[in-house]
Amino acid sequence: MKLSAAYTFVFVIVLTCVLPQSATAEIYSFTDENGVAHFSNVPTDPRYVPLTPSAPSVRKAIATTGRQAEPKLNSQYGRIIEEIARTYGLESALIHAVVSVESAYRVTAVSRKGAGGLMQLMPETAQRYGVADRFDPVQNLHGGARYLSDLLKMFNGDMRLTLAAYNAGENNVIKYGNQIPPFQETRAYVPKVMELYRKYQLRM
Repeated sequence: MKLSAAYTFVFVIVLTCVLPQSATAEIYSFTDENGVAHFSNVPTDPRYVPLTPSAPSVRKAIATTGRQAEPKLNSQYGRIIEEIARTYGLESALIHAVVSVESAYRVTAVSRKGAGGLMQLMPETAQRYGVADRFDPVQNLHGGARYLSDLLKMFNGDMRLTLAAYNAGENNVIKYGNQIPPFQETRAYVPKVMELYRKYQLRM
């Protein structure tokens, strides 16, 4: 269970007023790189810490109630992303959104499934696109952008299906009748990237 900052205040009030104090210790929270507060009763991310009404994340969430946290653009890779976007006919806002969600701009990020680098390329995808070193940011961005470009063509410019295929694989999208596959991760991934993509579009 994850809640954006927009719903945090109500969530905290429910926790503190309805649940007993002992129960609140079973809820965990952290604020990600985009300034969005996350809450869960299953702390699968190492950044989660036990939630208490006086916790900094709760105080920050209450203080920012009523305004949506603005996503942060990483300027370190801004120029190379612009160049790569032009090379493959993509919007730089899309690449930034994918990188933000996939790795939060961490070059050495590795997923539980073995995806690596800024755009979290699986070894077979990296090999397909000639990426010798997935942890080289330029190679990784080129490979990920080429993959996105190919997926957009494959799914006739449908951004939602393109992102679903990037996350779950194009074969799964096709398998489920050119629909977003019924995977919890993918169904959460697509709207999250789309939201950042739209916000980044307004800032570029």
